[in-house]
Amino acid sequence: MKVYLSGKLVEKKDAKVSVFDHGLLYGDGVFEGIRSYSCLVFKLKEHIDRLFESAQSICLNIPLNRKEFPDAIINTLKANRLKDAYIRVVVSRGEGDLGLDPRKCKGNETVIIITDKISLYPKELYEKGMSIITVPTIRNIPEALNPRIKSLNYLNNILAKIEAINSGYQEALMLNHLGYVAECTGDNIFVVKEGKIYTPPHYMGALKGITRDEVLKIAKHLKVPAYEKILTRHELYTGSECFLTGTAAEIVPVVEIDGRKIGAGKPGGVTKTIMKEFRKVTGKDGVKYKI
Repeated sequence: MKVYLSGKLVEKKDAKVSVFDHGLLYGDGVFEGIRSYSCLVFKLKEHIDRLFESAQSICLNIPLNRKEFPDAIINTLKANRLKDAYIRVVVSRGEGDLGLDPRKCKGNETVIIITDKISLYPKELYEKGMSIITVPTIRNIPEALNPRIKSLNYLNNILAKIEAINSGYQEALMLNHLGYVAECTGDNIFVVKEGKIYTPPHYMGALKGITRDEVLKIAKHLKVPAYEKILTRHELYTGSECFLTGTAAEIVPVVEIDGRKIGAGKPGGVTKTIMKEFRKVTGKDGVKYKI
């Protein structure tokens, strides 16, 4: 495997950063997860734009511009001869001292691009659906660390994931500080009720998911009413269908929440249709490359 490390393609075993890198010491940095399908990097521009938004929000300089970054990603894919891949892009503050002050970093931000295969959930969950559980850990409030920033500090999500795993589940539903539905540990959540699709708005603690936004576009194309709406667990429990969305997860049906069967207890027609339409979009909406 070849890894892009601050301007150079190096072997996996040589892809090393300093123990004084503030991304390691403090989670001081940002990241993106991106996918390629049959030599097409899906929604590459949108991912790069979100990366730069996150960096802007934490006053982090990105040493590559918006044209150079896509080129670096595609060159890494080509070097690894990957047609279908998961791409992890990381930009950290770089090497500094043991203090918090970002001004002490030397100004050489660390840029890492890793391309590899990924399978977030077993195939059977996409066919039969997933059971999830609400956990005690709430989603970070925007005034503390805005969930729209994809920072390297993912401990909030990890703690919720641990609680789900300890309870025998693969995924956790996270509420915000007001008790409303925010998102899951790595995915946005949708519910279908009376033929309409609903998902929590960003200001309720949800990441502005790129797959999430694409699902809203698909729904509009299919003429299925879709809305951003403040949701309680009651709306989820009483929905006819539910599903999660994310770059790594894609679209995965949810058939049970907190022991309540959702709808018929199996993936519903709206969910299946959106999954099918999403697969079509991944083959045409992005940047192509050749190996």
